[in-house]
Amino acid sequence: MLRLLRSALFNLFFYGLSAIMVLALPLVTRRGEAAMQAHIRLWARLVLGAARRLCGISWRVVGHLPAGPALIASRHQSAFDTIVWFLLLAPPAPTPAYVLKRELTRIPLVGGFCDGLGLIVVDRDAGSAAIRALLRGGDAAMRAGRTIVIFPEGTRAPPGTMLPLQPGVAALAQRTGLPVIPVTTDSGRHWGRRAFVKKPGVITVAIGAALPARLPRQALMRELAVALAAPPCG
Repeated sequence: MLRLLRSALFNLFFYGLSAIMVLALPLVTRRGEAAMQAHIRLWARLVLGAARRLCGISWRVVGHLPAGPALIASRHQSAFDTIVWFLLLAPPAPTPAYVLKRELTRIPLVGGFCDGLGLIVVDRDAGSAAIRALLRGGDAAMRAGRTIVIFPEGTRAPPGTMLPLQPGVAALAQRTGLPVIPVTTDSGRHWGRRAFVKKPGVITVAIGAALPARLPRQALMRELAVALAAPPCG
């Protein structure tokens, strides 16, 4: 019963805070890109702080990111995975450029945050046009010196399940020349997909060894699949 109450309080805080932060966006964007980046990082810090205090969900990082921009190819089990990189990629690094599905931008709160953040929005039903949009977004991120975060499975997968990897990650790697960083997580054990109740515990974000971007496409996808299949331990 207590866990249910704490989860309810967290969900109320999460959606209430997100609404306030989105409503403040017009004022923030007038102050420039630095203010926008600070705004989104504040949101991420408050959300994950509330998850720790209200639901007992903390997190740890195993491994290290290389210096400079990279292409982060992460497993995706929960909303946590779409928030944490705003904090892991701290200043002076610019905020990451997430690759996300166009349908997510139609969600009021999510769509509000997408405006002005320079995210890479892809319509998965657009065929080859989707790849072209992905590559244009990658070019823009490269010009800005931003790290790109992509979830190669294309959607959230429950713990213990790995979905087929989508080819966009290889296309981005070849286009940008960025090192590909495989990342595993067990966030779904505590912050499940569409789960109202959150479970206390420690989420592990495991950063693997970089894969060369210039690997042949099939070799890159094969090595990435092996790296992402490993359990997030350390």
